[in-house]
Formats: sequence, C-alpha cells, structure tokens
Amino acid sequence: MPETAYALAFDTANEVISIGLGRLNAAACAVEPVAAVEVAAHRASNTQLLVRVDALLREAGVERGQLACVCVGRGPGSFTGVRIAMATAKGAAQALGAALVGVSSLDVVAWHAWASGVRGRLAVVADAMRKEVYPVRYALDDAGVCRLEADRVVKAQVAAQELAGEASSGAAADALQLTGDGLAKYAELFAPAGTLLPEELWAPTGRGLLLALQDAWRTGAADPLDAQRHNPAFLLPVYTRLSDAEENERIRLAKNDPKNLATGVQDAAPRRDQRATMHDTAVLNARPDEHGITYKPLDAAHAEDVAAMESQVMGSDAWNAALVADELPRADRTWWAAYASGEGPDAGSAGSEGGASPVRGTVLVGYAGGMVIDGQVQILKIGTDPAWRRRGIARQLISRVASDARDLGATTCSLEVRASNAGAQAFYESLGMHSIGKRPHYYSDREDAVIMEGPLQGVIGSSAVGGAADAKALRAVTEDAGIQESPVDVAGMTLRVDEAHDAQKAAQPAAQLERPLILAIESSCDETAAAIVDGEGNLLSDVVASQIDFHSRFGGVVPEIASRKHIEAICGVCDECLDVAAQRLGMERLTWADLDGVGVTYAPGLVGALVVGVAFAKGAAWAADKPLVGVNHLEGHMYANKIGAPDFAPPAVVSLVSGGNTMLVHMRGWGDYRVLGATIDDAVGEAFDKVAKALGLGYPGGPVVSAQGAKGNPKAIEFPRAMMHSGDMRFSLSGLKTAVVTYINNERAAGRELNVPDICASFEAAVVDVQVKKAEMALRETDAPTFCLGGGVAANPVLRAAYEKLCKKMRVRLVMPPLSACGDNAGMIALVALDRFRQGKFYGLETDAQAHADLEQEY
Repeated sequence: MPETAYALAFDTANEVISIGLGRLNAAACAVEPVAAVEVAAHRASNTQLLVRVDALLREAGVERGQLACVCVGRGPGSFTGVRIAMATAKGAAQALGAALVGVSSLDVVAWHAWASGVRGRLAVVADAMRKEVYPVRYALDDAGVCRLEADRVVKAQVAAQELAGEASSGAAADALQLTGDGLAKYAELFAPAGTLLPEELWAPTGRGLLLALQDAWRTGAADPLDAQRHNPAFLLPVYTRLSDAEENERIRLAKNDPKNLATGVQDAAPRRDQRATMHDTAVLNARPDEHGITYKPLDAAHAEDVAAMESQVMGSDAWNAALVADELPRADRTWWAAYASGEGPDAGSAGSEGGASPVRGTVLVGYAGGMVIDGQVQILKIGTDPAWRRRGIARQLISRVASDARDLGATTCSLEVRASNAGAQAFYESLGMHSIGKRPHYYSDREDAVIMEGPLQGVIGSSAVGGAADAKALRAVTEDAGIQESPVDVAGMTLRVDEAHDAQKAAQPAAQLERPLILAIESSCDETAAAIVDGEGNLLSDVVASQIDFHSRFGGVVPEIASRKHIEAICGVCDECLDVAAQRLGMERLTWADLDGVGVTYAPGLVGALVVGVAFAKGAAWAADKPLVGVNHLEGHMYANKIGAPDFAPPAVVSLVSGGNTMLVHMRGWGDYRVLGATIDDAVGEAFDKVAKALGLGYPGGPVVSAQGAKGNPKAIEFPRAMMHSGDMRFSLSGLKTAVVTYINNERAAGRELNVPDICASFEAAVVDVQVKKAEMALRETDAPTFCLGGGVAANPVLRAAYEKLCKKMRVRLVMPPLSACGDNAGMIALVALDRFRQGKFYGLETDAQAHADLEQEY
C-alpha cells in the first residue's frame, strides 16, 4: 500500500464523463477531493474516458501506483455507457491489484445536489430510454443523503403521476425537488410533481462520486483500502430489467400455448394471437447438464405439472395451477423450471397424468419462483421431485431465479423455511443466508417459519460473478488433440483451458520465459477468452468461457446477453489465464506487471460485445503501463492455422467460414490480404444455425446438423447450389436456407415424417459443393501453394474431408487449425498481437470497438 493512497472514480452512465480523484484518509474514513472533471461525451465515452483520466492524474501529479481504489458508477443508465465504465474499471483495478467499489449513478447525482446545498425531499429521474425512467427518492439533510427506495424502471408517465400524486396528497411538508438527466426529455411531464433543480445538477459529477464512495466507507458498505473484499470480479452493473430477448420470452411463455415444441406447430387449434415460427422450437435448444436436466424459464403450459408436484412436496400449502399461471405474466416475478428426459428410469415420478408434459419426451422435475420488491427477491416457491433429488437441481434453480432478480435490481434474497426442516436451513446457509427471525404458525399446520436472508452473491454463487476457482486438480484430458479442459465455472459459463495447442509444448516440461509476453483478449461474439503467448510463439495459456448455454434456448446469439456475460466473466477468465501461464512457466504467480503488452480484438463483431473487451484491455494496459495492440478478428482466424502448424506461412488461400463470415482470401503475406470473394447475404454458420432451428435440433447448428448428416444420404434431396457457376468467388446462402426451410414446412404440411439425417446430409452437401468449387477457383487463380481454413465452420468434418480431397488432387498443401482453435479463441488473437507488437503497431487510449473492418486495409 503506498504511503499516500488515492481513489480514482468515474462514471459514464449517461452523456457525461465524470471523473474524480480523492485522497484516502483511513483514520477519518474520508475521501478528500483532489481533482474532478466533467466532460460532455455524446457516444464518445470509450474514446475519451481513459484519455481524460490519464490527463487528470498527470495534472494532479498522482502516479497510477498510488491508486488503492477504483470507484465506478454502476448505473442504472445507458447500458453501453455503464458497461464502458464498468469494463474499464475492472481492467484498471485488476491490473493495479486495487479495490473496485461500485456506487449507484443515481446516488452520485443526489450527492452532487447535496454538495450544492440542496436539502429536503429529492427525486432523481434518470433517462432509461423507451419512454422509461429510473426514479429514486431521497431525503437530504445536513448529515447527508438517505436513499428511500430501490432502483427500478417505469414508464415516465407512470413515474410522473406517482410523484405528482404524492405531492398533492400533502404526505410531506416540504416540496419535492427533482433532478436527473431524464428531465431533459420529460421536464414538462414532471413539472407538476415539484421543483426542477438547475440543469447543472442533473448529471453525475466527480465530486458526487467521491462523496458517494465516502458515504459507503463510513456506513461500512465498502472499504476502498480492502482489495480482497472488493475483488474486481465481484462487481456488476445495475440493469433493473432483463434483456429484451428474455422479456419477450417470458411474455410468450406466460401464454398457455399447447404447441408441440418439437415441430413448432400446434397440437390443438391455434389461438388468434399465436402463429408457429422457427422461434417456437427454441425452447428445446436449452442444453442439458451432466444429469440430463435442462433448465428453462417456467411456461404456463406446465402450470398443471407444477401444481401436481406442489401437492406432492408441499402438502396443504400447495398452490393450484391457476395460482401458478397467474404469477408468470408479472413483471416483478421470475420463475424457472427443471426438466428431465421422459426416457429415464425416474422420469414418470412427477407431473400431471404420470408425468405427461406439453413438451414431448420431457417431464418437470423441479421449479422455483421469486418476487422482486424493494431491492430484494423473495423466494416464493422451490420444489424438487423426490426421485430426482441430490442432483443439484434446487441449487441451480435458486441460482437462476437470483440471477434474474439481480438484473431486476435486487441485491438481497429472503425466504421462509419450516422450523423443523434442518436440512433445508443448512442448504440455504451454504448459500450465504442466515436466520433473521421467525413467523409463528406461518404454515397451514401452524408450524413456525424461519425467515432467512442473505446477499445475492452467495445465492447465485461466487463463480457467477467471475471468480475463477483453482482448476489445477480438476482438469481432465479430452480426446481432442490432447486438450485439457477445466470444469471451472465462471459467470455460469463453462471455462475451457486449452493447454496443448502448440505441438512444441509436448516435449517441454516447462516453458522458458521468452520475451515479449503478451496477454490477448477476445470478446467479439459469445466467447469470453484470454491467452498468453511468449516471444517464441508458444501459447502458455488459452482460456475460453463459453456462453452457449445462455444463448441456446433462443436458437442463436443474443447480443445484449453476450455483452452482459462478457462483463461477468472477463475478470475470472483473465485470472485463470495468468494462473495457467504461471504454472506453465514454473512461477508462483504471474501479474499484469510481468507482461510486455496487452492485445485485444477490436473488430469485426458484435459492437456491444467488443466494447467490453476493448474497454477492459485499455483499462488494464493503462493501469499496468503496457502497450495496447488491436487485432482484427478475421486475421486472428488466419493465424489460428499456426496453432496446429507452427511452420505455416503465406502465400496461401484462406477459406474463412463462420457464423458471421464466409469469404475466400488470398494471403500474400502476413498483413497483406486480398478478399477474392465473400457472401452477399447469409454466412455458412448462419445457414447451419437456421436449418438446425427449423428442425428443432438446438444451437449451435453446426455440430448438431453435422452429427445428423453423418447418418443420412447426401444425395437424398437436391437442394440448390447458389452461385456455384457464377464465374466469381462470391457466395450466397440465403436461398439454400430458404429452400431447406420450405422443404421442411411442406413435408410437415403433407403429414410426412421428416427424415432429419437425409435433410441435414443433403443441406451439408450443398454447402460443401459450393465451398469446394470456389476454393478450387481461388487456388487456380492465385497459384498459391497452400490452402488453409479459419472460423467455427472449419471444424465441420465433411468440409475438412472435401478440402483434403481437393488439395490432394491439386497437389496443394492443406493446413487446418486444431478443432479447438476453429471457433473464437484468444490464442489466435495473441499470435497476431505478438507480430504487431514486434512491428510497434500500438493503439492509443482513444481506441474503440468497430462492428466492421476491411481486412484489406492496414490497421
């Protein structure tokens, strides 16, 4: 700890960058202001935040090593703005080894008003977009600011009516004062509710941030000098709502829809407001765990099953189906269910009519629900079929309810449990809950209820907030090229540690430390990944946290969910990456200070996902005073071929085939690329996903379609080969996808059973025929001696076999990345970053993420 310790605080929850720097006085639990600045930054937070922070510290004469704490505004506010601040803060705090403390962006506004002399009743009304606001009421006196309610999001009209009604009722003697950036849009709407404060008091400020941090310190809610307590992995944004995809999912599931989810069509007469679409099969896409149990939000069609299990496990306190169904449409409720295959030996033990279920082949084996009110989730129900207990179902269900509640603004969890149920009480205690009292004669048989309460962090689980567990004793060797996979759980994601990409490692008991040492981050889509490469090009660690389980039930990647999960996982992934590399090097510990540079994917990809990785990497590189290297994701897929073949070098023709890209590239040299042709519509990966979705096979589509196709006849159905004879190297997959979906719909309409293996094999053959034809054209045009692949679809066995045949015929060397390096990973990004580091191609603090990037342009 430096002799004089400082706290750096910043917030980008709205259109203003607010920064504060304060000296920490441990004796007085005080944050003494040193400097503060506010800068208007319309859609420029990621390009300006660290530039302004760096300038502020220089002007104040404070070194980065003197920062003991980073304080960040958690929102609520603009989702993108909040994530930029949060990711930057996480990267900076982790690299500094400093505490990361979060404060409410609304509290910051209230403290700014307090510092400006405002006293009495105050309401902060922040803009939430979509004609909604975040309204929170406070009481301000000379002692400070007292929050009166939890965060929530409501329609602006509703919030204005509530506040105006309170004012007219005479409930308080002093007039309500209003502030917050929501007034920029809704000043006229809120004017009847009270007095609008001057506009300069509407946004967070650096001074307000420091005061909010000081208040948290003095009330015991935080200790800016305790880095262990405030691990950067533990802090998450305030959302107050689920993602749009999850909200829409709940709306659909709340309807009692007798749809056969395996086919996407109705088993009964359709309702007027319902129609069958490919999205109706997505509920089957949720992936089962090692026990064959699938977790999904509860739907109204299973209300009878829940009621049947209620009567079995709850006795006289059971709810009926009507009560269960009435809960599902409520915005302040979250309900989850666990399902098991109907083919299991215990499967018929629960549910109505001997376990019958509206979803064929599955039965309900558990359920849980909670109500979010005043910042707390109250667990209403949790039940598990006795025949399916001791499989962790209750823990998984309550974790999912708590995770949703966290996004809805809850911070604590409470429930009642029978006084005689010692086992249940012990279970809840293991989740960090404790008894706070009793409700006498609470149950229908007049037994007392023990009231238990605890923080959501414990209920969700430490892994759900990014803490990487010690994986060293848990890894098991898989069959794929010697990859070692760790079952570490980070933010609810499967964490894979690939330790055998490089063939050279097999002969080395431990790597020698060869400079430079580069850590690279990849977050362009739905994988949070980090890797470390040394100066010899050896991958010392390559860690991937997959989000597939979160996206699978939607049948594809949901950008908002991807971005949220990156924020949750990125610290844990980088921690594990550093730990694995340290073990590889025979070192006790490896820190950010030991690195020589930080690389990150800046484009192309999902902007919301890329922003997290870029902001985190910038924060870490700035804090550790290391160069930042930006990497084009597509170039990373080309470099992935070096993972399996270290001697691979241009010139070559590269086929990039993934969920977002399908193109042929002439690699004339490292960094010298010419795109020979690309898709004019869908990418290959998209087509696989959409066909799998139409067939109800699950997500991602590539592996499941390939598995089914292996059992089918590729010549059974003559699907179109679009642009196969176009004379150029462009691709089109949209027509093929439409042809397959149309065929499926026609077969179902005719009442014929689908031959899924034949459909998959025929579709796959159509894709491969075009890919191979265009590849042959590219090789003949360029006369390249080598052909290689990149992208997730490069793992497709039919495509790989076809390219082997083509290259053998043309006497061209074929290089393919290991299966584990086909999808998104940070190992390939690290290899690019190593070359660019040596070339001195560094990026500045103003670097931002980009959705698109021209591979032919130097960067």
